Amino acid sequence: MIDSLYIAWRYLLFNPARSLTLVACITLVAFLPLSLQLLLDEAERSLRSRSVDTPLLAGAKGSALDLVMNSLYFDDQLPTTVSMGLVERLEQDGLAIPVPLYVRFKTRGFPIVGTTLDYFDFRGLTIGQGRLPALLGECILGSEVATQLGLKAGDHLVSTPENLFDLAGIYPLRMKVVGVLKPSHSEDDRAVFSDLKTTWVIQGLGHGHQDLARTDDPSVILDKSDSNVTANAKLLQYTEINSSNLNAFHFHGSPKAYPLSAVIAYPEDKRSETILRGRYVDSDKYQILVPSEVIDGLLENIFRIKQVLDTVVLIVGLATLLALVLVFTLSIRLRQREMETIFKLGCSRLTMVRLLAAEIAIVVLVSVALGGLLAGATTRFSDVLIRTLIA
Repeated sequence: MIDSLYIAWRYLLFNPARSLTLVACITLVAFLPLSLQLLLDEAERSLRSRSVDTPLLAGAKGSALDLVMNSLYFDDQLPTTVSMGLVERLEQDGLAIPVPLYVRFKTRGFPIVGTTLDYFDFRGLTIGQGRLPALLGECILGSEVATQLGLKAGDHLVSTPENLFDLAGIYPLRMKVVGVLKPSHSEDDRAVFSDLKTTWVIQGLGHGHQDLARTDDPSVILDKSDSNVTANAKLLQYTEINSSNLNAFHFHGSPKAYPLSAVIAYPEDKRSETILRGRYVDSDKYQILVPSEVIDGLLENIFRIKQVLDTVVLIVGLATLLALVLVFTLSIRLRQREMETIFKLGCSRLTMVRLLAAEIAIVVLVSVALGGLLAGATTRFSDVLIRTLIA
C-alpha cells in the first residue's frame, strides 16, 4: 500500500494543475458550510450576550431593530431621536435607572458615544490607562481604537464632520484623550466615549467664541449698545476646548430639548420592569422594548436565510461531487496507455484500483487538512469578523 501511495503522490505532483483544482473544489465544498455555521454561532453568541445584558431600551416610536443596533452595537443607522425630557420622565417614575446615549458622530471611522458615567458601571468597563472624561471636550478610547490609531492618554482626536459643506458653521471638534479602557471583548472596544455635552458641541448646540466685551478687535463687532453686543461672521468659533476657553462654551435653549438616540433603562426588579413597560405600551411618542426579544427575532430571520444557504451549498456540493467523479472517470480513460503498460509489467487490475484509490485518498486528506486550517482560522478570528460585519 505504501508503494501505491508513493506512486500516486508522484503522479499528483506531475500534474499540479489538475491536483490543485481537485483539492480546491473539495476544500471549498467542505469548508463553506462549516465556516458558515461557525460564523453564525459566533454571531448568535455575540448578539445574544450584549442584548441579554441590556434589560430595557427606551427610544422614539419607530424601527425597534434600528434602535437596538444603534444603541447596543453603535450602528450607523441613526434612529429617530428623543429629548433629554425622556430621561427626566424615567427618573420621575422611579422604576429604573436611566442611562442616556447619543450615538451619531464618528472619528476616523469609529463611533463617538455620548453618555454618562453610569454607562461604564452598567457595562462593567474598567480603565486601563488615564481616567474617565470629566470636562467638556474630553474622551476615553476603547482598547481596539487606541491600538489601531496608536493613541494614548494626552493625545488628541478630531471628530469627523457629517457634511464637508456644512453651511451651519458646525466645525470638527478636537477632543482630548484622557484615558483608554481595558479590553471588554465587546463593541465598547471599538468606540470613543465622551459625555453628552461634548456630542452636543459637535452637533453645534453648544459653542464658544470670543468675549465681545473684552475683544480688542473692533472689526468683529457689527453693532454695540449699552445692553447688547452683536458680532459679525468674523467672530472666532473654537474647535478645541481647553482650560483657557472652557468657560466661553455655552448652550442655548432648554436642556430638556437636547437630543438623544436612546436611553438604557435598568429596572430595580421584574415588577418594576413590567410596570414601566406597561406605562409606555400605548404611547404615541416613545417605546420601551426588550433588546433580547428584538435580537431573537433578527436571529430567526438569519437562520431562515441559513436554511436556504444550506440547501444551495448541498446542491453545489452534489454537483461538485458529480464533477469529481467525471474527472476521475475521464482520467482513467485518458490513462489507458498507462494501464496497459502496468498490465504488461505483470500488475493485476487490483493494483490499478489501489493506485486510483491512493490518489483519491491523498486528495481528500490534503483537502481535509486545508479545510481544518481554514476552520481553525475562522474560529480564531470569528469574533473580529462578526464585529466587522455587524458593526
